[in-house]
Amino acid sequence: MTTATPRPFTPVAGLLATLDLLRVEQAGPVTHIRLNRPAKRNAINDGLIAQLHTAFLNLPEATRAVVVSGEGDHFCAGLDLSELVERDIHAAVLHSRGWHAAFESIQFGKVPVIAVLHGAVVGGGLELAAACHIRVAEDSAYFGLPEGQRGIFVGGGGSVRIPRLMGTARMTDMMLTGRVFDADQGERYGVVNYRVGAGEGLAKGIALAQKIAGNAPMTAFAVMHALPRIVEMSPAEGLFTESLMASAASNTPEAQERLRAFLEGRAGKVVKE
Repeated sequence: MTTATPRPFTPVAGLLATLDLLRVEQAGPVTHIRLNRPAKRNAINDGLIAQLHTAFLNLPEATRAVVVSGEGDHFCAGLDLSELVERDIHAAVLHSRGWHAAFESIQFGKVPVIAVLHGAVVGGGLELAAACHIRVAEDSAYFGLPEGQRGIFVGGGGSVRIPRLMGTARMTDMMLTGRVFDADQGERYGVVNYRVGAGEGLAKGIALAQKIAGNAPMTAFAVMHALPRIVEMSPAEGLFTESLMASAASNTPEAQERLRAFLEGRAGKVVKE
């Protein structure tokens, strides 16, 4: 069987092309969003968080999966402290809620998102990674939450998402002591789904995105939107919601065709890769 050559990535046009703090490219059903502040280690300022929000609300129509990465030597070093300004409590709450809205558009957006991690994945960078659905880490990736040493607290959803990945005790340790985890620890502790060597992350992330893009859209929606909510429900509520979601997913025309293909021997069986 001949394997199709992957399409090359090309810059998108229109609104997404105007986002100067991001590089947005597309190849078929996969969109690649690259943080583009390498001189600042891709630290997140107000402009970058707004552009991320805009990008995820306006993905190209053909997009079925997204890869997020960072330009230069680091994924993201978190909040750009050089632009940190004094705010009254109301303004600070609104600032945090702006981050929440941007990261909600990733976690509960249109399509699954894979984060490719290298270098610093620190503070808000770890919060961004935690909002993605799958995380691929290269050898150089390291994870930190320096807010405790900066006199601040996580404000981009980290207190909700990160403990669900690594546990509350480990997050507490990181914030109180400044402890930094390397890529192998990140994998052991549940932050990292896939570990790869130096320079191999983007290829792995794109391969995963291409595989995910072939899934039925309703199934992807169920995994992204229903599964994390079911986990937070009581068992009885979760089981009822699961029944509703299973019924919706399995009765789409695409699902019916996929089931027929399997029964007729036109679809592959589950094998260990």
